[in-house]
Formats: sequence, C-alpha cells, structure tokens
Amino acid sequence: MPAATPLETFPNPRPERDFEIAISCPEFTSVCPKTGLPDFGEIRITYVPGDRCIELKALKYYLLEYRNKGIFYEAATNQILDDLVAACRPRRMTVTGEFTARGGITTSIIAEFRNEAVGQ
Repeated sequence: MPAATPLETFPNPRPERDFEIAISCPEFTSVCPKTGLPDFGEIRITYVPGDRCIELKALKYYLLEYRNKGIFYEAATNQILDDLVAACRPRRMTVTGEFTARGGITTSIIAEFRNEAVGQ
C-alpha cells in the first residue's frame, strides 16, 4: 500500500558523515481494523541518512493518513518503515511504535532496516 501523500526528501547536508536523526510523533492515531475504535500511540523514527533526509512537514502529513486507516499496530509500524526507506534510502533506520494501553495491555513494535550495501 503506497503512501498517498508524497514523502518529500532533501539532500543530506553531510553525506560523508554518519549522523543520527531522531524524530518523534507522540500523537499518532490509527483505527483498529477489528473494532473500528481509535488506536493511539507514539511513532519514533531514528535513522542515519544516506544521500537524502526526510522533510518533516511531509512526514507529518503522511502520518496523518493513518488517522482513519484500519490497520494493526504491527502492519502500521512496518509499513511506515517500508515507505520511509523507499523515500530516502537511509544507511539504517528503526521505526518504533509505542501504543497506549487497551484492555490493560500495551504494545511496542520495533522494525529495523540496515543497508548492507554500505557495510553497516
């Protein structure tokens, strides 16, 4: 399922250097596909950029697309990783979904990508 909102990027200002970018979206929402009830959580993205960095306003609008989407936590976290990797081709990236309690249970999903071509 490709993103409807384009994930814009911009040139990495220091492509010769490994540096980590950490992004937090503490107000992530989606919809439980079984109950139709809203799910709330935090999406954290950490990555070492390759040639491109993620533009934050575009990322915000991309994440808002999940607001009315019926999707399980696991699928959402992995889809976000897939879409971001396709958009910016990082050296490595981790997307963590920390979802709030529902029925007394909290869930954390951690999805990782490592670009083996750059020896990471």
